[in-house]
Amino acid sequence: MSDIASPAAFSGSLGIRNLVKEYVPGKPVLKCIDLNIEGSGLTAIIGPSGTGKSTLIRCINRLVDPSSGEIWLNVAGQRLDMAQLRGAALRRSRRHIGMVFQEYNLVERLSVMENLLTGRLGYISAWNAWRRKFPEADVLRAYALLETVGLADFANQRADALSGGQRQRVGIARALMQQPSLLLADEPTSSLDPKSSVEIFQLLREQGRLHGIPVIVNIHDVELARRYADRIVGMNGGLVVYDGPPDGLTPQRMQKIYGGQGWLQ
Repeated sequence: MSDIASPAAFSGSLGIRNLVKEYVPGKPVLKCIDLNIEGSGLTAIIGPSGTGKSTLIRCINRLVDPSSGEIWLNVAGQRLDMAQLRGAALRRSRRHIGMVFQEYNLVERLSVMENLLTGRLGYISAWNAWRRKFPEADVLRAYALLETVGLADFANQRADALSGGQRQRVGIARALMQQPSLLLADEPTSSLDPKSSVEIFQLLREQGRLHGIPVIVNIHDVELARRYADRIVGMNGGLVVYDGPPDGLTPQRMQKIYGGQGWLQ
């Protein structure tokens, strides 16, 4: 199958059309999701647990296979339907999507620098990967990213010696090592203290703007989303029930997203 297909009508970096995901037949977790992501802003996805936020993020980068629908990714002027790609074509396309995980997903026994360089594994041969032989340009970029995320002095530190906030900074730098067209983050602050959560959210927004790429974050902390997101997508029951600016989250819309109203008092 070709990497490139005729795109559905959309403009921007990411276009999602009629996306459905069923883990159990007849019980969709995602129900005909339509989204268009443009520019370099930060989009926060909020909603109650079990509403499909993580599934949506993982369908975009194909960690989860969608049941139906289209996921169009704009890569250097080429539009790829992530939902249709398989094998080598899927592996090539994934290189353009950076992913930041809730539990960091670092190789604990490796150094910070070695963890960053794993972000370039899709660009070098298996032989060089086995020898941990990376181009000098990749090494220099890794050092520059460590400076950017505030870990310039930790390059040779083992990952398991870092704090949670430091590990997540490594995760962000590793994702940026891919030079992605899109950056995804799945609950990146859920294991962090309030101060570290703010710093990580600010860092994601700043790096998205600096590199000119959109950032999509699945998050439970509504106030953090209000403060730093450019756009908020509210989900409930596998559906998008709000899509707009943070200041549009009225109590009525929050009730539609989360249900009930006593907790809003």
